[in-house]
Amino acid sequence: MADIDPGEFIDARERGRSVILHTPTVPSAHLSELTGSKILLKAENLQRTGAFKIRGAINKVTKLGGAARNGVVAGSAGNHAQALALAARTLGVPCEIFVPKGASLTKIAACRHYGATVIEGGENVEVAVQSALARADETGMAFCHPYDDPDIVAGQGTIGLELLDDIDDLSSIIVPLGGGGLLSGVAVAVKQRRPSVRVIGVQVEGCDPYVSRMTPEGVFTTLADGIAVKKPGAVTAPLIDRWVDELVSVSEDSVADAMVLLMERSKLLVEGGGAVGVSALLTGKCSPATSGSTCIVLSGGNVDIGLLPNLILRSQEIQGRRMNAFVRLPDVPGALAGFLDMLARNDANIIEVSHVRQGVDLHSRETGVLVVIELRDQDHRSRLLQSAGECGFMINEFHYP
Repeated sequence: MADIDPGEFIDARERGRSVILHTPTVPSAHLSELTGSKILLKAENLQRTGAFKIRGAINKVTKLGGAARNGVVAGSAGNHAQALALAARTLGVPCEIFVPKGASLTKIAACRHYGATVIEGGENVEVAVQSALARADETGMAFCHPYDDPDIVAGQGTIGLELLDDIDDLSSIIVPLGGGGLLSGVAVAVKQRRPSVRVIGVQVEGCDPYVSRMTPEGVFTTLADGIAVKKPGAVTAPLIDRWVDELVSVSEDSVADAMVLLMERSKLLVEGGGAVGVSALLTGKCSPATSGSTCIVLSGGNVDIGLLPNLILRSQEIQGRRMNAFVRLPDVPGALAGFLDMLARNDANIIEVSHVRQGVDLHSRETGVLVVIELRDQDHRSRLLQSAGECGFMINEFHYP
């Protein structure tokens, strides 16, 4: 398949009208300033179930009609699972979901909240999908693929219709790419109506079969778990080959940077798979349109809250706003006070401080001090290190993994 009838996108929008939110497209002043272009963000992280997937799921289950009387079943890393669970509950049919090991706890909890039965196991999404297929054969339930299905693609493509409605000068769209349902749907829906719009898909390095043409082996751990799909789809790959202009992949670290930037600058909580488009723009892996608007689709916002502190601390260290330091001091009264006084004179805020007398190579007349310091930026950090050296204190920085 290398095409979808334009009417399918319009019909999908009508089927989902009572369930799907027309999510906002918001300007990003920060990204626009950084790139010198007009950058907009399509906030699908604010969609029901926290991701775009409900669009395809409600279209699929509605079209199944009586074929779904025994229920629906799927294999998914989480976002499709939540979407199918809500669609099933909305239409009053049972739902079972198979998820791989390590799937987001937030997403699993949401599936159960919507009334689905969740079965955990298998090393990746592909194994979960195979388990769901076997369950469908066993029970007569209707299997709903997370991306490789024309009805799913048509549902996801309704985002493209909204972009055309909302952005008069739309020139370029940057879209996350996992299995390809979202990217192919948006590309076909938009370019059938406005062929001049450039569409770019973004994967994460190490699990980027569309970009590298290689199938990753073994278990792959990534912040972008929602798009960690190892094989192109039989339905989606031909659509992407025909309709998408460019494919790129981004690093894991750049995904973390993009997530924090979206929190800090745009006040949007976006999961790793949803932030790869911003990552691609920040790292120069793709370029914004030279005229008109470039829109980045933020495909989901289902982040495990426990992940956020590590992302924030990492970002603060990189920006020079936080320093973890080890200092050797003479083991005499007043030595620590002198060091802390030096920090105070340099406007460095102390978050934590503790003595270390064991586990490091110290002279019998020395003591070690671990200190966590809050700073303003890299210039402030440099001035502090210079002042410490002038006062005879040797600060050894270290970084948490």
